[in-house]
Amino acid sequence: MSIISSMKNNFPYQAKQITVSKDMCDHNDHMNVAYYYQAFDLGYTPMYFNEMGFSDAYFESGFSTFTLEDNIRYLKEFRLGDPMQPAFCLYNVNNKLVHIVGGLYDKDEALCAIFETILGHIDMNKRQTTNFSDNRLKTLLNLKDDHANGFKIPFELKLKIKDLV
Repeated sequence: MSIISSMKNNFPYQAKQITVSKDMCDHNDHMNVAYYYQAFDLGYTPMYFNEMGFSDAYFESGFSTFTLEDNIRYLKEFRLGDPMQPAFCLYNVNNKLVHIVGGLYDKDEALCAIFETILGHIDMNKRQTTNFSDNRLKTLLNLKDDHANGFKIPFELKLKIKDLV
């Protein structure tokens, strides 16, 4: 059994399933890399707003997050008509940073792509990273702990943030 096919989807957050459409395919007759990023980005957005609490009110209070680094690994292609299941985990949090990990799985639950992103907490008046408030940090740490319960990352991570000290 290959390592890809043995990586069962056990992510705690399951996004809406996507089907590869014709406009997502390129000249190689498979999904273009831009759509992998879009599937990941749009896939974790509901978790970001609803579970992590980055609501409109939060942004109106003068804070946001900026993407500081992304990493995508392509393991297996998606082709026209293939269903994709995006899945995510809030993997780590510290005073200023969030590390989200995701996977795209096919209909057989084979891992086809791996995504990691590091988000920095931003004071929009200064446009610089800043510490989360105690309440926001507590919310994120609780979600991280909830996501870690029973979740095993089925691959090596490429990105890392310092643990909260």
